[in-house]
Amino acid sequence: MTEPEKELTILAQLSPRNWHPGARLRGYFIAGVLVTAPLGVTLYLTWSIITFFDQHVRALVPDRYNPESHLPIAVPGLGLLAAVIALILVGWLTAGIVGRFVVSIGERLVARMPFVRGIYGFVKQVIETTVRQRGGAFRQVVLIEFPRRGAWTLGFVAGAPNEEIRRAGEDLLSVFVPTSPNPTSGYLLFVPRKDAIALQMPVEEGLKLIVSGGIAQGASVQPERK
Repeated sequence: MTEPEKELTILAQLSPRNWHPGARLRGYFIAGVLVTAPLGVTLYLTWSIITFFDQHVRALVPDRYNPESHLPIAVPGLGLLAAVIALILVGWLTAGIVGRFVVSIGERLVARMPFVRGIYGFVKQVIETTVRQRGGAFRQVVLIEFPRRGAWTLGFVAGAPNEEIRRAGEDLLSVFVPTSPNPTSGYLLFVPRKDAIALQMPVEEGLKLIVSGGIAQGASVQPERK
């Protein structure tokens, strides 16, 4: 059963037969929003991404290589396809010895620029951690007491801290605690392993719970204290 079908089933169970017409119409309206809103937002974001690439990438393609120059109608998505092909070519070129040499020269030049090198290093580390999932980043959801004793929050284990942090003398975990509903900001905490309760909840479910402000409650999980 799909999510919209589940929502409709819940609404049907909660809708008594003796509702007056206004309440019944309101219930149908909510059901329509639950069905169409996720699909509409998805289509809007998808179309926005395709349009963005079509406007910015397609202009870089010469007319003689642009398929739209030989077609009677405009074909959406050609810019996105061109961007994907370009990224594949860049990855193929940099995989060789010459490509790696060129990249190393470029990184050395960037390292000599005081302000730019900080931005480049930060962006590179974030992208490599996200795409390659180095060090098992964000693969474990835990419960920790934060911001005070007795108050619990979700955190994501980002691995073990370095030697400087481990000077605290305890077996610590690096835990990122995102803010809700915007998970791009948050707090980096170094928590004793014994104080972190490991959950069987997938990372995607944890993020969904945070973004929704606690509304999107997934299936119950059994915590395991490490």
